[in-house]
Amino acid sequence: MSRQVELKGRQFWILSEPNGGPVWKATVMEVKRGGAQEAVGIDATADTRAAADDAAERELRRLLKNQK
Repeated sequence: MSRQVELKGRQFWILSEPNGGPVWKATVMEVKRGGAQEAVGIDATADTRAAADDAAERELRRLLKNQK
């Protein structure tokens, strides 16, 4: 499953998958020109897919807010 997020003119995908048992893991990827993807270095886990996605998106927003 995935969620697309656009922040500060940049495209990101939050990709989530089951991570053993009832735990989900979400990973943030930035989509570059030409379709290439680059890992942002943000991973989040939670009991549900939505919670993992939300946690990863919150961390991404914090990261970009602190970038200048």
